[in-house]
Amino acid sequence: MALALAVANSAGLFAITPAAAQSPQMEQKLMAIKEAQAANKQKLAQYTWTETETIAIKGDVKDTKTYQVQVVNGQQQKSLVNDQKAGSGGGREGRIKEHVIEKKTEEYKEYGQSIGALAKQYTTPNPEALMQARQAGNISLQPGAGTVSLVIKNYVKQGDSMTMTISEQTHSPVSVQVNSYLNDPKDAITISAQFTQLPDGTNHVATTTINGVSKELTVNEQNSNYQKQ
Repeated sequence: MALALAVANSAGLFAITPAAAQSPQMEQKLMAIKEAQAANKQKLAQYTWTETETIAIKGDVKDTKTYQVQVVNGQQQKSLVNDQKAGSGGGREGRIKEHVIEKKTEEYKEYGQSIGALAKQYTTPNPEALMQARQAGNISLQPGAGTVSLVIKNYVKQGDSMTMTISEQTHSPVSVQVNSYLNDPKDAITISAQFTQLPDGTNHVATTTINGVSKELTVNEQNSNYQKQ
């Protein structure tokens, strides 16, 4: 055991097995994240902001929606402000093409909403889920330059994997990288999110890119224009 720990330490990677899940280092790190997340959630609730969502199929942008977002009773609520679908020109041919585009976009709309909702489960830090992953021995810590990465498996779905990079200074997320799926492991979903801070230190998701690999559908979300209520 001592030799195994020495090898892990020399590699800069602490593999957390079920027997070691109660390690003080892991406990302290997760408690710090939990406290930071609770404080940040209260600060974020003071703001409204704009979310721009772009849906692309096979690389072609089909729809761009703009929402006004606010936090109500601890939950984000979005109000649609603008919906700009891809145009196709005038004339009968243009109208037919536009109809096909709209039909295809509607066909994928539910799918896009589903993978977007899945992404929120990964990009919104959940202290309870992190604690459960720790108890199951599904987390390892990987130190970086001013950061530490939580490498987690079976976080939301069995067989998924997530790397959440946390700032050592603020204990808030810097980025999230995910390999998951919707209903079937063959329906692969990749998620990449970047976080940033407002002038008062409030941490928030700046950009999220969600790829529905099998359907070649990409959802890009960008949050901006944060204003205190």
